[in-house]
Amino acid sequence: MLKNIPAIISPELLKTLIEMGHGDEIVLADGNFPAASHASHLIRCDGHGIPEILDAILQLMPLDTYVEYPISLMAVSQGDDLKPVIWDEYKKVIEKNSDVKHGIQMLERFKFYEHAKRAYAIVASGESALYANVILKKGVIENN
Repeated sequence: MLKNIPAIISPELLKTLIEMGHGDEIVLADGNFPAASHASHLIRCDGHGIPEILDAILQLMPLDTYVEYPISLMAVSQGDDLKPVIWDEYKKVIEKNSDVKHGIQMLERFKFYEHAKRAYAIVASGESALYANVILKKGVIENN
């Protein structure tokens, strides 16, 4: 066992976060996302919601401060009349775990899918909220 690693972070997810370098991306996919068909590296995190996974990852992994949008969300498709409340949860988690204000990019559904295919890894969650998918770009750890 290790200290100070959130219990939701599996050994496989921890290994993946360590392997990722500056600029690599990880997708946190909701239960409806076609994760297995889009991932070059798939990590299962079934039974867990994305806000909890996001919180745990951001405790360990910095976001990229060298780009305008280190975070991408899947935009609501035309015709779907909703504003996902889960996005407000994400903003709270990001603010809690980061000193830097990060921009959030909205990607049209099929652009999000294409972007996700290029990610280092996809985490398949049990999240049931619609439009809950998020892409994180890894930053650097600076020596103080």
